Amino acid sequence: MAGFREGIFLNGTVGSGKTTVADCIGEALEVLGIAHAIIDLDAIRRAWPTPKEDRFNHELELVNLAALVNNYTGAGIEAFVIAGVIEDASEVKRYSRALGGRPLRVYRITASEGVIRTRLMKRHQGDPKRLSWHLARSVELENILINESLDDVVLDSTDRTPESVAREILELAGVRPMQRDQGVAGVLGVQERPRESREA
Repeated sequence: MAGFREGIFLNGTVGSGKTTVADCIGEALEVLGIAHAIIDLDAIRRAWPTPKEDRFNHELELVNLAALVNNYTGAGIEAFVIAGVIEDASEVKRYSRALGGRPLRVYRITASEGVIRTRLMKRHQGDPKRLSWHLARSVELENILINESLDDVVLDSTDRTPESVAREILELAGVRPMQRDQGVAGVLGVQERPRESREA
């Protein structure tokens, strides 16, 4: 599968499990011998202060993404797995351009409100102010994504392991045929980790 050259965008609200699933996909691609990069958009837009008209540093994120893709491409990377948020359908083309014009498929990962609340409480334990903000933002963002309906595929991770979600995304992307009873961890030759130790 040396010719696999596209972008997999993992979309979703706060706490939906995008980054964990991206890591699982990356592990599988490595074992399958597919050159790739995993990019967490939160990390490349994190700066302060932010412009008043762009509170989430979206424009900086796109500039940084294009620069990273250019650098990775120079190092021989052709496939990209992106974890982030696309709130507006018109932005999909901009992300594709930032990926050097690669085909881009958007997979939205969802989870029940209760599961997301549990994950966020664990993540922001001891920081009630940050927890409160993220809980409110998770509901707000989920509603935006539902209404925008820009995703190619929507996958519910509520009762699934991150490995199984990653496996389905790889199958949908046509990376390689997999048996339905073979999780991504099986591709890696290891046991799937319990849900308690690895959020979706």
